[in-house]
Amino acid sequence: MKYETAGDPMTGLKWTRKATRKIADELKREGLMVSDKWVGCMLKELGYSLQANRKRIALSGNGSLQRRAERDLQFRHICRLREHFARKQEPTISVDTKKKELIGNFKNPGRVWRDQTCDVADHDFPSYASAKIIPHGIYDPIVNKGAVSIGLSHDTAAFAVDSICDWWTTYGSQRYPQARRILILADHGGSNSPSNAAWLYHLWHDFCQRYRLKVTVCHYPAGASKWNPIEHRLFSEISKNWAGVPLINLQTALKYIRTTKTETGLKVTATLNRKHYLLKEHVSDELQAQVLIKRYHLFPKLNYTLSPAI
Repeated sequence: MKYETAGDPMTGLKWTRKATRKIADELKREGLMVSDKWVGCMLKELGYSLQANRKRIALSGNGSLQRRAERDLQFRHICRLREHFARKQEPTISVDTKKKELIGNFKNPGRVWRDQTCDVADHDFPSYASAKIIPHGIYDPIVNKGAVSIGLSHDTAAFAVDSICDWWTTYGSQRYPQARRILILADHGGSNSPSNAAWLYHLWHDFCQRYRLKVTVCHYPAGASKWNPIEHRLFSEISKNWAGVPLINLQTALKYIRTTKTETGLKVTATLNRKHYLLKEHVSDELQAQVLIKRYHLFPKLNYTLSPAI
């Protein structure tokens, strides 16, 4: 074990890359007849434990310190804007698309209490699914409420903006009747990518123009999407609520989203969007030129405000 051991200098925790069965085989060759289970017990007594890889080391390539400083500046900027909108009683929403899910009798990670086993298909090929759902969420951190639009087509910018429009029509305009501005927190990629021309155009044309709202958008830096509030305040709770439950049909998926609650008061609504969206939508230069956009001096690609035409 001398050259197969690693350890934490602070806690004294040790681990080895050798499997217990291999250690037991080597001990047997030395004349000690033991089982792999006995080896596991002895390793625990000696301070060893099973350890997995953890992503904790920041890469130290060229410009890494500058990138970390830029990330910190963007986080601070987002915090300032959230506090400013909260003081003005203007709405702030966090948006994103959750992982796509196959609809059918497929295994869903997790365990639940049952009086009998639940058998599911031994393969989860997409061709066996009756549908693939695309849950796009809007989370309102001020009132701790979420709304999820279930799409059946493609995760496009038009779909993402339609979800925001539906949320505003049904909930946002009632909660914030005096609002003239809204802050949107979004990830760096996907259907709401800051480099996606269709996202900018649809957000301006279908939402900003339609509802006469100034829309300020802040994107989290690349690789920092888990800081987006919707990830750990809404999507994680939905995943926990339907963990271990096969999503056998659309009604089941909608039911478990709608019944997602927490002790801190989270409530979630869900709707089904059957509209078909085209992939790789092209927005002409003429349409892009219509968008009234003002970019911030700080990371102009990540921070901008859309204004309705007069």
